[in-house]
Formats: sequence, C-alpha cells, structure tokens
Amino acid sequence: MGLIQAAMAAGSSVLADQWREYFYCPSLSNDILLTKGEKKAGRGANKKGSDNIISDGSIIAINEGQCMILVDQGQITEICAEAGEFVYDVSTEPSIFYGSLSESIVNSFKEFGKRIGFGGTAAKDQRVYFINTKEILGNKYGTVNPVPFRVVDTNIGLDMDVSIKCHGEYSYKVVDPVLFYKNICGNVEGSFSKDKIDSQLKSELLTALQPAFAKISEMGIRYSALPGHTTEISNALNEVLSAKWAGVYGIQISNFGVSSVIANEEDEKTIKELQRAGALRNPNMAAATIASAQAQAMQDAAKNTSAGPMMAFAGMNMAQQAGGMNANQLFAMGAQQAPQQAQPAQPAQAQAPAGSWTCSCGSVNTGNFCSNCGASKPSANWTCSCGTVNDGKFCTNCGSPKPN
Repeated sequence: MGLIQAAMAAGSSVLADQWREYFYCPSLSNDILLTKGEKKAGRGANKKGSDNIISDGSIIAINEGQCMILVDQGQITEICAEAGEFVYDVSTEPSIFYGSLSESIVNSFKEFGKRIGFGGTAAKDQRVYFINTKEILGNKYGTVNPVPFRVVDTNIGLDMDVSIKCHGEYSYKVVDPVLFYKNICGNVEGSFSKDKIDSQLKSELLTALQPAFAKISEMGIRYSALPGHTTEISNALNEVLSAKWAGVYGIQISNFGVSSVIANEEDEKTIKELQRAGALRNPNMAAATIASAQAQAMQDAAKNTSAGPMMAFAGMNMAQQAGGMNANQLFAMGAQQAPQQAQPAQPAQAQAPAGSWTCSCGSVNTGNFCSNCGASKPSANWTCSCGTVNDGKFCTNCGSPKPN
C-alpha cells in the first residue's frame, strides 16, 4: 500500500513540475542585500509544483542593480549580473513543454522512478537568489572613544598626536556576490537584510579608522580639513579593510562622509598656542603684534583716570624700554630678511670693432665699402682751427693738415 501511495505521489509531483516557471525579484530596497527568487503566479498557475525545483525552459528575469545566482544541490552553478530575461535550459528536471517531446517524456518517466524511492518527492534542491549590487546608503558611524590623529605642521615644527571624535555616514557595495553568498548569507529561506551585519561592519570600520587616519596625516592633511578629503579616507579605509571586507565578505566601501570632527579641547588649545608662537618668529608678524599691543595700551592709558594719563604713559614707556626691542626695529629686521626681487639681466650689447662704421642699410663694416649694399664709406667731416669745415686731409681755407 505504501508503494502505491508513493507511486501516486511521485506521479503527481512529476506532472506538477512539468510546468515552465517564471522567476523574478519584485524589488530590492536599500535594506535588503539578498532575497530568494519568487515564482510569478496567476489564476492558471501551477499550485502543486515543488518549491525548490526549476523546470527546464523556465524564465528568469534580472533587473538593473541585481545579480542572480543559481544554487543546485547546495553549490553555485550559474551567476549573472546583466539585466534581461534568460531561459534556464540546464535543469535536471525535464519538462514536456520545452525541447524534444519524446526525449522529455522518457526523462520524465526516469524521474518518476527516482521519486518513488523518496516517497514521491524530488531528491534535489534548486534555488534562485537575487543579490543587491546597488550602493547601500545611510550606514551611520561614530567614534565613542577618541581616535588618535597625528598633526604635522612643518611651518612651525609641530608634530604631535591629538585625540579626535568623528561622526558621519558611509556606503558600500557588494563587489563579489559569490563570496558574499558563501561567507555571509548562504542558503537563506527568504531574504537577508543589512541590519544583520551592521554591527559587525561598524565595529571593524571604527577599528580601521586609526591606521586610515595615520595614512591621511602622512599626506599633511589636518583633522579640521577631513570633511574635504573623503575620497582619500575611502581609499585609505579600503586599503586597510581590503583583506577582510573585499577578500572574505565580498563588499567594498564606495563612499565615506564626515559630518563632524571634534578634537580634544586641551589639544586644540595647545595647537593654537604653538601656532601663535610660531607665527611670531616672523619679525613682521612680531612687530605687528607689538604695535597692536602698544596701540591698545595707549587707549587704555588714555582712559585711566585713577593714576592719571601721564603716569600710565610713563609706565608704558618704561615697559617698552625694558623689553629691549620695539616695533620699528622688528619691522627693519623684516625688511632686511625680505627677499629682493631679482632684476632681469639685460642682454649684453655687442661692441663694434675699432675703426668700424655703420652704413645706411644698418650693416657694420670696417672697409671702405659696405659688405651688404656696396655703398662707399662716408667721409668724416672735420673743423679746422680757422673755423672752416672740411672733408679732406687739408683745410680748403688755410691749407692746414687734418689733425690726427
């Protein structure tokens, strides 16, 4: 009797699994990382087919931002991240509605014989999963305990570690669906949401912040400028977390946002004092500081009515003399240290050789004729002691020779 019941159950289940099916994923929200594929059902749909059986010729629809994986007998056999509609034609479950009819009938009877030994059920498990490959947004983080950050300022010779607290949000993506399925959420019945791994990811992220901030500080970026360098922080975090997140979890940080960075109040005060003292190494800055202090002291002295303005001004002069340096001297030192503007070198003019003459065409010559145009050398006029202007070797008025 039991064999007859098994045969009837096997026949019923085999016939129910003959129908081609349509697998799809209705939607994947920002909170869902993986979900099992659904069978589209209508008024004429098959209601008795096995849950984890995919008939040959079934349709699988993949949307943008999704990656489909097929799991057969616990192993991933197919993976596809391209949007579109695909036909499944490698199933171990035959269908008389797909392919050769005679071959499908023979395979169906073989499957019928197998199922009798398992009480009429299919001795196989086939599943369709859809993984969310979109950017997972809105993952908040915050450092409960201060994180060390190295502050380097070569202008004043500053090199010290401060404690900062950082808050913001980050986003990540599934970049390796196979690793994500195997190591994080494999073989789930329904869906897998991100809140199941948020705590672990946040803990590992905060642990990686310290070495990531060390890489950022080596670039000379100050902690107050961190919100403007989120790309560098993302790259540094991925470099630190790549072995664990990308190599094991199959995910990667895509964006890292910093909403606030707060340093320890005592550390901030120390940095400002050192920066102020370093700025006074410049004589001009020191002179400006003294001049401002003197101007303020003069105003306060003029308002002093208890001891009298004259006594106040006298005290201010004594303090200035005791200081040994005034603003004018510092301004003079700054002027001496200021780099002088280099004057552009003038090109050296070539000196004409002795006895040369310049022709009207511009050529410089030494002979009696121009080497360019052939013009003769002009005669040099000279004035005699008698006042006559001559161009020959003797004066035309008195006959005196031309002086050498």
